[in-house]
Amino acid sequence: LATKGKKVLAVDMDPQGNMTSGLGVDRDSLEYTVYDMLRNECNIGECMLINVYPGLNLIPANRELAGAEVEFVGMEDMQHILKTHIKKVKNKFDYVIIALGMLTVNALTAANTVLVPIQCEFFALDGLSQLVYTIELIRKNLNRLLTIEGVVFTMFDSRTNLSVQVVENVKENLKQHIYN
Repeated sequence: LATKGKKVLAVDMDPQGNMTSGLGVDRDSLEYTVYDMLRNECNIGECMLINVYPGLNLIPANRELAGAEVEFVGMEDMQHILKTHIKKVKNKFDYVIIALGMLTVNALTAANTVLVPIQCEFFALDGLSQLVYTIELIRKNLNRLLTIEGVVFTMFDSRTNLSVQVVENVKENLKQHIYN
């Protein structure tokens, strides 16, 4: 999206920090991460890495995030922490991409739409049905605006029956936009 001239904010909500490291950021050298922001130890501007790539800003994560879900239990309005921070900057971006991890509920409460990447394998279908169920619960109880944007298939190999069957199954059952 950034290479197409869009302004993008990527938020890594995965304690493994795969989005962060995948964008070339050393997870161990960060002054602030999304964990610090969620704990109100910094504001969104302080933990945001500007122009990781032209047009792409990042709120990074590292392993400190692993204990956050347990730590935040009992915190007032904990499901809306991320949403509150993102509201402050979302008008500056065309897209806010949130990589999910343990804090899925917090991330889905902050989102408007969900783009679902799905591997073309059997177990991904089970995970997809669980994700759709979770999205419905979030929409019903925390975020009425949440919708599924569409599905992107990954690791698709047209030479295998399994890949073709997974795509057909998703098209039949999900009735969502399928991206090429």
